[in-house]
This record gives sequence, structure tokens and C-alpha cells, in this order.
Amino acid sequence: MSLKPWDGRFSEPTNKAVEAFTASIDVDRRLYNYDIDGSIAHCRTLARAKILTRQEAVDLEEGLEKVRQEIARGEMAFCDRLEDIHMHVEDRLSVHVGDLARKLHTGRSRNDQIAVDERLYLKAETRGVLVQLKDFRTELVDLAEANIHVVMPGYTHLQRAQPVLFSHHVMAYYEMVSRDFDRFAAALDRMDVMPLGSAALAGTTYDLDRAYTAGLLGFSKISENSMDAVSDRDFMLEFAAAASICMTHLSRLSEELVLWSSAEFRFVDLPDAFCTGSSIMPQKKNPDIPELVRGRTGRVTGNLVNLLTLMKSLPLAYNRDMQEDKVPLMEIVDTLKACLDIYTRMIPNIRVNPEVTEKAANSGFQNATDLADYLVAKGMAFRQAHACVGKAVAYALDCGKELHELSLQDLQQFDPGIEEDVYEAMSVARMIDRRKVYGGTAGANVAAAIARARKQLVNSASEIPGA
Repeated sequence: MSLKPWDGRFSEPTNKAVEAFTASIDVDRRLYNYDIDGSIAHCRTLARAKILTRQEAVDLEEGLEKVRQEIARGEMAFCDRLEDIHMHVEDRLSVHVGDLARKLHTGRSRNDQIAVDERLYLKAETRGVLVQLKDFRTELVDLAEANIHVVMPGYTHLQRAQPVLFSHHVMAYYEMVSRDFDRFAAALDRMDVMPLGSAALAGTTYDLDRAYTAGLLGFSKISENSMDAVSDRDFMLEFAAAASICMTHLSRLSEELVLWSSAEFRFVDLPDAFCTGSSIMPQKKNPDIPELVRGRTGRVTGNLVNLLTLMKSLPLAYNRDMQEDKVPLMEIVDTLKACLDIYTRMIPNIRVNPEVTEKAANSGFQNATDLADYLVAKGMAFRQAHACVGKAVAYALDCGKELHELSLQDLQQFDPGIEEDVYEAMSVARMIDRRKVYGGTAGANVAAAIARARKQLVNSASEIPGA
């Protein structure tokens, strides 16, 4: 074969520095399986169209499988001269089948070839992410169920606000990750479009059965516009956006685990196997996993911006700029998968300290809203009740006490209608129980939420194609 597929047009060889600068093989070699799958499907389609004989198609397919095995065994020598995985496969194929390899590219361009490779790659990775999200959600549900009656402070502005159940707090993350699952599932549906047959940009004059090709490659749809098909990277952007949102959720959880495992909180103990120590301070137990997940969120978000910036000013159709899409995409995939994996392993080993969380739930005037609601039930307007309880809080602060530690006589100076039953109204258990109608903070409602979640997880398993 000639050194370059375009040698006929040029009068001098490509400069070595240009070869090094334009080569993408160090990145796109990861796509070799998908590139060979696409080539085998294209080969069969060419045979179906009588462009290849049946024997030629058989010989090409056997040769491609040999190339696949050589790459898998690490026997392929990669070089800048051949630029990308497409040319490496074709070059090595010629060793096995000779000049017959020259026929394989009939009716195809590297533009639609890389488009199908990337879609096949991202479809497989998205299915894997969906499985990971299902497993991660299962661990969250298990953690909630194991601590279903544990009480803790709920926060706004990182200030103690109202008591909640730890299980309810954890199930909030279940809801977040469930939305992540739905986003990736929707993205998978939209990336499931087969671009082969678009060629460089204007389609091909060969009578290729694109529906047949799509069926061979497991695509449910074929692209409608050849220019869009070779230049579309929306499927990458959508995956990257879903990954960024998912990582943001993991980062929020990470922040809470860092806080909760600190000596100032002591709400949870992280497993020793998922922490590290200090090189100088013997007592240290550092929450490195949550911190690294929190840090790597920026990497994923940055790569989303990278992809958006890459695509924002490109005219139709393919432009060489788009070669740069694989580095940020693959880093997003690798980072997301690694973070989901480590969290799915760590979550089951987290130990909650219920005595600490319950003590915290009984401090910081978290029953102030319930005292106001108590006064409303006695006939007071809420704004008036709010002001009344605010004065009671100020008085309690001066006394160095919590609201429920004030005597009945102390409380009655703010409203004489307050009676002995006020202490029941201000108890943590009663506060949580009263909210069971809405919000799911009571144990019975969290149990129902967990039951619904487990049913959703069973259903979501059937929603993952190929899982």
C-alpha cells in the first residue's frame, strides 16, 4: 500500500513533524474493537450490494478478526505515520489479505467511520454507566434502610434547621442519582443512530443497505442527513453534560462525608480501608476518597466546557478540530466510571453514629418552627407566632438553654396560652412524626420510599440495553 491514502494528490511526503502533530493513534487506539466491528459490518454491506464477492467478504472479515486478535495481544506496532486507528487496521489488514484490503474503504470515509466508532464506544460505555448507577443507587437504599430510624439535624445554609431522619437525607441522593440514570438512558437513546453511508459528507453513490448495516451493529435508527451525521457530536455533549451533573451530585455527597466524618461532626465513620493517613501526624485519618471525587468533578466539568468550546464555531461538515473530541470524552468516561465504582464500594462500609446525630438533632433550636406551629394550632397567626418564638429563642440564648429546656413559666411569658403539651410538640420524635404526611421524614414513609426505590431498581435493570 502507499504510505498515505491521499498520496496521489501530493508531490512531496508529509513532514515528520506534521505526522507527529496530526496523529491521534495514541488516543483512538482504544476504539479498535469498534472500528473493526464497523469495518466488518461495512464489508458485509458491500457484499450485499455485490460490490464485493462473497469470498472477498469472507477473506476480509477473517483478516479483520486476525487484526483484532493481534491488537488485543499487544502485537500491533503503532506509529505516527499511519495517524489513526482506521489506517492502522487497514494497513495491517493488507498484510493478511494483500491488495484486497484496498477495497474495504469503498463507499466509506474516515468521517463516517470515526462517527460510527465513537457512537459504538459511547453506547457501550453508557450502558456500563447505567449499570453502575443502578448498583450505586442500591447501596444508597441499603444504607438508608440500615439506618432508617436514625435522627439527625437537617441543614440550610449549613446551619441546623429542623430534625430529619438520616435515611431521608440519604434517599435525597437516591433521587438525584435516579435523575442521572434517566439522563444517561435518554442520551443512550439519542446516540443510537447509525451514520455509516454518509461517507465524507454527501452520502455515497453505491446502493448500500444502511438499515442492514445498522442491524449488524445494533443501532435502532439510521441518520437522516449525511452532513449532520459526520459532524454531529451532540451525543458526546449530552453524555458529558449528564456526567457533569452526576459528578456534581457525587461532589455534594463528598462534601457532606468530609464534614460528617470530621471531629467537629462525628456523624459517620468512614472505613479505614477507604482512608489514608498522614506522613507526619500519626493520629490522622483523612477522607481522601470523598476529597478526590470532589476534586475530579472539576475535571469532568472542565472537559464538558472543552467539548462545547471545540464545537461552538465549526461550519458544516467535518473539520479536523473534531479529532480533539476523544481526549476529553474518554477522560470524562474514565473519571465518572472510577468515581462511581469507588463510591459503590465505600458506601456499604460507612458506619453512622446515631447517638451523636440524635444529640445534634436536639440542639440549635431546631424545634422553633414546631413551637410556632403549636401556637398557630392555638389560634395565633403564623407571623405573630414566628415573632413570639423568635423572642423565646433570644431569651433561651441568654439563659444558655434550648427551647425545650425552658420551664413552662418561662414559655408562658411569651404567650399565656402555652400549656404542658408544648414539650411533646417540641420533641424530635413528635416533630418527625407530624411531617409524615408530606416529605417522607417519618420512619414509615421512608420505609415506603425505600420499597418504591427497590421496585424502581428492579425495573431499571430491564431498561438497560445489553445489560
